[in-house]
Amino acid sequence: MVFKKLFQSLTGSGSKETDTKTVAADPITYKDTIITATPLPEGGQYKTAGSISKTVDGAVKTTEFIRADNHGSLDAAIEHSINKAKQIVDERGSSLFDSERC
Repeated sequence: MVFKKLFQSLTGSGSKETDTKTVAADPITYKDTIITATPLPEGGQYKTAGSISKTVDGAVKTTEFIRADNHGSLDAAIEHSINKAKQIVDERGSSLFDSERC
């Protein structure tokens, strides 16, 4: 039994179900963009993450972001992910979707 727990801790297997499921919040509209918060579960907490989408010349372009911020609750992570996405949109504006990776 000790070896099983050690193996699981080293490989990451056997983690809680909530540690493996990504949850997407309902999308919101902000300045011609669609923001979707998708916090990433990590070690019993949630990491700030999400996507920002916009229709440009008839095509939907999407960029994703992940930040190092961790939150103890899913609701806090969703709120912070949305606020971070709004900040990204405010700072980068339309240039956010100029990249080839979108």
